[in-house]
Amino acid sequence: MDERAFRDELAGAVPALHRYALLLTGNEHDAADLVQDTLVRGLEAADRFDGRSGLTTWLRRILHNLWVDAHRARHEEPSAQIAELVEAQWMDDTYTVDASVVIERAQTRDDLLEALAHLPAIYRTAVVLHDAQGMTVAEIAELSGAQVPAMKQRLRRGRMMLVTALAAGPAPHPKGVPMRCWQARSQVSDYMDGALAPGPASALESHLTGCTTCPPLYASLVAAREALATDSGPRDPDSVVPAELAARIADFLAMR
Repeated sequence: MDERAFRDELAGAVPALHRYALLLTGNEHDAADLVQDTLVRGLEAADRFDGRSGLTTWLRRILHNLWVDAHRARHEEPSAQIAELVEAQWMDDTYTVDASVVIERAQTRDDLLEALAHLPAIYRTAVVLHDAQGMTVAEIAELSGAQVPAMKQRLRRGRMMLVTALAAGPAPHPKGVPMRCWQARSQVSDYMDGALAPGPASALESHLTGCTTCPPLYASLVAAREALATDSGPRDPDSVVPAELAARIADFLAMR
């Protein structure tokens, strides 16, 4: 595939990649960052794309690996232990859920994303790739480097964990606060930089006024940024990205 055709297909894969990233991360900010990182990695590795699989599948594998690596770096909670606890619940003949609650929450996108966020990485990817992206168990196993029987177990456990999380209801947040804490926290960085639109900024300010846990985090973020600014002197916004990489990203965006 020549370079122009590769770039054209790269742009065409963005919607599918974004849907996948949003289901994995649970919020628009992290999803956008993950997609951008995937496209950059794809451009860097373009000479290694051999066409044996579709470009979207190839990019999805890159995105998957980036996300899993990020979770490993953060020392995510022990997934096997969590899965076993949920499976033990399902093995109890007396365990059940309120189906009406699960159905209502599953049909509410924010609630569905929040419930997915409770699944450890390996189970979330199995459920999302199979039930949302339409991949077969064999395809997911190949992408993840796992055996098919292990992937079937991950899918089964992941579905159980998702239903249990949906049945548990949304995480509590203060009455009258217009957004959940993670939604607020994911927007704080843009708010600090004056990059948040007036409507979302107003909602975030209302949240910070009524929430008891977010204001200390916000104050700490501001203090850390100010300390760095004081220590490092004038900041060059281009200094954090190598010039060659910045040029390649700009070129890609210009082609869209």
